[in-house]
Amino acid sequence: QVQLVESGGGLVQAGDSLRLSCAASGVTISNYHMGWFRQAPGKEREFLAAISWSGDNTYYADSMKGRFTISRDNAKNTVYMQMTMLKPEDTAVYYCAAETRVWEFMIYYGDWKKYAYWGQGTQVTVFS
Repeated sequence: QVQLVESGGGLVQAGDSLRLSCAASGVTISNYHMGWFRQAPGKEREFLAAISWSGDNTYYADSMKGRFTISRDNAKNTVYMQMTMLKPEDTAVYYCAAETRVWEFMIYYGDWKKYAYWGQGTQVTVFS
């Protein structure tokens, strides 16, 4: 049974940093590309960043470049998202997702509907 568990969310002040983790069980994540998304109340799920199975390739939403960094440690079966200079508008539930290791991923990495597995999400709340 594939399970992705996010952690590291919380209540922080604007300008602070957070590191989210996504721990996988029941699956070896080196067989998967991984992505981070978020969803705020009343809004659609938003792509943040993705990373290829090997970690050699990373992809970011334009609005996240420079503030968010995705990384992975396949030996620990874990994916990370380092978030800096947080803003109140970053408040949302943050999800990690896994997609099978196909070359087409470099085309559709931003489409949440293409991912096969999802975590339950972790809440990030940023106050000013």
